[in-house]
Amino acid sequence: MIGRTAYIAVDWGTTNRRAYAMTADGAVADILQDDRGVLALAPRDYPDAIAALRERFGAQPVVAVGMVGSSRGWREAPYVNAPATLEDLAAASLEAAPGVRIVPGVAIRHGTRPDVMRGEETQVLGAISTGAAPPTALFCQPGTHNKWIATVDGAITDFATVMTGEMFALFRAKGVLAGMLDSAVADGAPFREGLRRGLQSRNLAASLFEVRAGVLVGTLAPADAAAYASGILIGADVGTREDLGHRPVHLLGGGSLTALYAIAITEAGGRAVTVPGNSTAAGIHAIRRLQT
Repeated sequence: MIGRTAYIAVDWGTTNRRAYAMTADGAVADILQDDRGVLALAPRDYPDAIAALRERFGAQPVVAVGMVGSSRGWREAPYVNAPATLEDLAAASLEAAPGVRIVPGVAIRHGTRPDVMRGEETQVLGAISTGAAPPTALFCQPGTHNKWIATVDGAITDFATVMTGEMFALFRAKGVLAGMLDSAVADGAPFREGLRRGLQSRNLAASLFEVRAGVLVGTLAPADAAAYASGILIGADVGTREDLGHRPVHLLGGGSLTALYAIAITEAGGRAVTVPGNSTAAGIHAIRRLQT
């Protein structure tokens, strides 16, 4: 039997929100998932949103991660610098209101390539905290902005954000490919062909125009265009990694997009390992334990 709620964990994204009623030992007693992401809320709306969560789950402390701590969210929780550990995230958490703490994201500020993330760090470190992934590993978190994240001894040391999903959405909505990418994307011959093209491509822009040209000259069926274009984009993303043959890639998340990345990683000569369990809830629980 699952125990009583000890606190509320919230993964507050850009468009979606997942809230968990957490027990003292880290079990999830109840879940709320909705479209109340930060784009749906103004800063003044958050106290009422927190009150509603407490009405649903109980008047307990709240620990929130994700875009709620961004400049577009409730209160900006400054990034911690990589390398970053669970202890660093817990120590830098921001008290946004009585009993409500926001976990910061992680930034790369130095070197030739700046980068930032919010939310993914908790999922990665949560997977490590439960033993679902090793302390030194390479992670991939497919999404609108795909993340490649490297850890060493339980610390996030490097990461790269790739706008693969956003690019596909933009090409589907605007430009010369608009109207050609409306069909469903799934694994199959068109996706695999596009994937191989993307893995080999040295000019992504030219490869993408081949989608339009192929439809116009009849070498690509209109119904296959979306899957082929998705294959090109995912292949180009995966093809940038030169370390796939050195160690497994630990995939975070589920669904069809994660499955397509697993296919791409295998096609590129790597080995994809899907991380089991709710790593975000596990990461928030590990941070909560460090805060109390």
